[in-house]
Amino acid sequence: MKISRTHKPEDLSLEEWQRILRKQYGEQQKYKLENTGSHPLFSEFKLINPESGKIYKIAIRGDVPGDNYCSCPDYSINNLGTCKHIEFTLSRLMKKKGAKKAFLTAYTPPYSEIYLHYGLKREVRFKAGKDASPEVISLVNKYFDTDRMLKEDHVLSFHQFLNDISQINGHEIRCYDDVMAYIAEYQDAEHRRNIIKPQLKGGINSPIVKNILKTKLYPYQLEGVLFAANAGRCLIGDDMGLGKTIQALAAAELMAKLFNIQKVLIVSPTSLKHQWKTEIEKFTERSVQVIEGLNHQRKQYYLIGSFYKLINYELIFRDIDTG
Repeated sequence: MKISRTHKPEDLSLEEWQRILRKQYGEQQKYKLENTGSHPLFSEFKLINPESGKIYKIAIRGDVPGDNYCSCPDYSINNLGTCKHIEFTLSRLMKKKGAKKAFLTAYTPPYSEIYLHYGLKREVRFKAGKDASPEVISLVNKYFDTDRMLKEDHVLSFHQFLNDISQINGHEIRCYDDVMAYIAEYQDAEHRRNIIKPQLKGGINSPIVKNILKTKLYPYQLEGVLFAANAGRCLIGDDMGLGKTIQALAAAELMAKLFNIQKVLIVSPTSLKHQWKTEIEKFTERSVQVIEGLNHQRKQYYLIGSFYKLINYELIFRDIDTG
C-alpha cells in the first residue's frame, strides 16, 4: 500500500513514515549499481544517478536502519539511518537468490570495521571480523563498551586507538571516512569549549563581549552570539527586525578574538551584498570586499586581503575553484 508523501498515517511515527517514503521512492529509481567489494551482498557499492551524473558510495552491512552508509547529503543529516540510495540498493540485493535468508543471519566478514551508526544519536561502533585476534579484541575492549560502542571518555583518544591497533599485524581494520569526520567534529567542539569556558565565565556579561561591535547589543542578541560561538555553526532563527545580521557579525568578531580566525566569507542574495557591506563598515573596524564583476575582476578581488568577503549565491558556484 502506497504511503502519502504529504499526510502521515496515524499509526506510524514520523521516522517510520519518512523511512517508508524513501523506500518507496528508492525502489522506483533507475540508478546504476556497481559492487566494488568482494561479497555479493554485504559489500561496498558505487551508485550512479544517470540523470544527474552524481556518484555515491554505499556500504551495506545489513537491513537495520543506521548500520549502513551512504555518502549522500540526505543520509548524513536526516537521522533516519537510511536514504533513497540505500533503499534502492537493498531492494536490488533482495532480488538475488538467497538474499532474504542471508539478511536474516548476521554476516561476519574476515576484516573488522569501525563505522558510524546513524540515528538520533550517532555512535562510533566496532564490528569484529572473523579473523580478529585476541590481541585485537583486548585493545577494543579498552576503548569500546560491551555493545561495541566507542566510550565517550575515549572519543578524544580515538586516534591513539587507531595508532595502537595498526601496530597489530595480520588483521585488516576498515575505518570509514564518516567516522573520522565525526571524531574531528567532536574534537573541534572540545577545543572550542576549552577556549570559551575560561574567557566567557560571565556569559553575556563577560568583558570580551561588551564592546564586540561599535554598538550595544541587547541581552537576547548576546545570547545568540554566545550560542553561535559555542556551537561552531548554527542557524539564527529570529524574526525580521530583531538583528540577525548584527548577531552574525558579532559572532564572527567574537570567534576572531577567541579562535584567531583570519577570514569570513558571507554568501547572500545579490541585492543584499552592499547592505552587508554597509553594516560591516558601520559596526566593525574590519576591511570588507564585495566580490562582483567579470571573471578577471573577481579574481583580483579574491586576492585582496580583506577580513570580510561578500559574494552572492550564483557566483559562489562559478568561483568555487577560484576563491
